Amino acid sequence: MPALPIPLPFTKMHGLGNDFVVIDARERAVALSDSAVGRIADRHTGIGFDQLVLLERPRAQDADVFVRFLNADASEAGACGNGSRCAAAYVLDRTGGDSLTLETISGLLPARRHTDGLVTVDMGKARLSWQEIPLASALDTERVHIGMEQLDTATCTSMGNPHATFFVADLDAIDIRRLGPLVEHHPLFPERVNVGVAQLIGADRLRLRVWERGSGLTLACGSGACAALVAAVRRGLTGRSAELVLERGSLTVTWREDGHVLMTGPSATSFSGVIDPSLLVD
Repeated sequence: MPALPIPLPFTKMHGLGNDFVVIDARERAVALSDSAVGRIADRHTGIGFDQLVLLERPRAQDADVFVRFLNADASEAGACGNGSRCAAAYVLDRTGGDSLTLETISGLLPARRHTDGLVTVDMGKARLSWQEIPLASALDTERVHIGMEQLDTATCTSMGNPHATFFVADLDAIDIRRLGPLVEHHPLFPERVNVGVAQLIGADRLRLRVWERGSGLTLACGSGACAALVAAVRRGLTGRSAELVLERGSLTVTWREDGHVLMTGPSATSFSGVIDPSLLVD
């Protein structure tokens, strides 16, 4: 009988309730099968997470750490705003610094921690063309007709991962649990899509809920908040900086004139432990 792997240390973190299992693989290589990721993600028999954040040694010379984001179904996300803040806070807690550069499959993300503990991540440039998102055909990404009950027209954005943002008059009237997976798997989105539903609730204030592809309805979504702000600016609903109100707090998002999107918000550590080997073996 093959030997079981040794227990795997982890840290549970969250950004406004968007929760992560952070595994530091910079000194010890970690290979997880899809089924192992699923077992860890199970909130009843595993640990539970919206994304698993895997920290590895950087590939790029200018980066401090390479970060991978795995969804609960083991698919890989190109970007994760709340996860990026948590990854930055995790590393900065151990280096004592106040800034670093994260490397992701979608590019380099500079991050810095403020004296109040909030972390700002430069999420890179918003990508607006239909090929970059991507869509299945050439369409005006500012107004993409979905034609679905309650969710008719989306503004589509890539923040390293695809987003479709819908603006509605009453967010509470939208059945996101039912409609989210239908939009996620709509034929217009060959790589599926994250689904944001936003309501303007004041000057430069948006309330947002997000159905994440591969994970489902989340309490917060950083890249979704970035996409929602970009979409709101394109629709003429807000200025280039706004407060995004999620279920358990707010993010400040700014779309700079150079196209970069900056996201500022909190991160928190819930607990640390070790993953039992039985969850890791197929």
